[in-house]
Amino acid sequence: MSAADVPPRLVVMGPSGSGKSVVGEALAERLAARFPGIAFLDSDDLHPAANVEKMRGGVPLDDDDRWPWLQLVGEALAAGDRGLVVACSALRRSYRDAIRAACPDAAFVELVVSPRDLGERVRDRAGHFMPAALLASQLEALQPLADDESGVRVDNVGPVDEVVSRVIAALEAGW
Repeated sequence: MSAADVPPRLVVMGPSGSGKSVVGEALAERLAARFPGIAFLDSDDLHPAANVEKMRGGVPLDDDDRWPWLQLVGEALAAGDRGLVVACSALRRSYRDAIRAACPDAAFVELVVSPRDLGERVRDRAGHFMPAALLASQLEALQPLADDESGVRVDNVGPVDEVVSRVIAALEAGW
């Protein structure tokens, strides 16, 4: 069995508004043809209520807030024996390292979007607990995926199906 036959454990990462949930869900759906049973999880669902309330109030999370949440993300990813795609900001390398500590075979898909487009996307969406005011703190925290990290960087420009096709092509080049 080659690495391409092993159900992937992927984290679709980027700041708020980068399209993690939309692309991640579509990616899981597309990968299901090759990896039956692969699932999608939005890591926002793993945040404790205190984190959600803090962000809803316009207060950025600090690392003490994040570490337990990142542990849960990594554990969920590791438990995805049929494959799992998780939407998670994973902005700093240390956060990705925390996820990899729980799930060593995790790979990351960084969605690249211009700050201007991120601002427009965050302002235009409704019903999300993450206010647009926190985008600046996320952009300050962002450490792009490094060459020595397992994963790919893909521009999130164009229709979702095209973005997912680019993600899969980039991943396959590395599988």
